Parts: sequence; C-alpha cells; structure tokens
Amino acid sequence: MAKNKKSKNDPKTHDDLKGFNIHINEFGQVESTLQQDKLNTFLNDNVEDKKFNKKVIEQLSKEEE
Repeated sequence: MAKNKKSKNDPKTHDDLKGFNIHINEFGQVESTLQQDKLNTFLNDNVEDKKFNKKVIEQLSKEEE
C-alpha cells in the first residue's frame, strides 16, 4: 500500500485569500492572518449557504404574498 505523500506546493487559493493562514494556539484561541470581518465578507460573497437554497427562498417569497 502506497503512503500518502505531502505536496510541497501551496494549495490553490482564491486571489483574495493569498497569504491567509489560520491556526489554534496552545490556549485554544483561533489566530488568523486575516481579520474576521474581511473573512466573513469574503465567505458571504463567494460561498452559497446550504440553509438558504432556492427551495427555502421560494417558500419564503410565497409566504410573503
């Protein structure tokens, strides 16, 4: 059975997240190189929320009518 080899190349990332690094310190606190507000804005703009899929949005619009 072959061993998994770690790639020495950096993973592909979005241009807005270049240099982004996140880790948990010895006290259990999350440390990041990007401000939380900027990260949340990026996620809101680029990631679809599974909770609010088209079906839910259609149901909400019907309830408003």
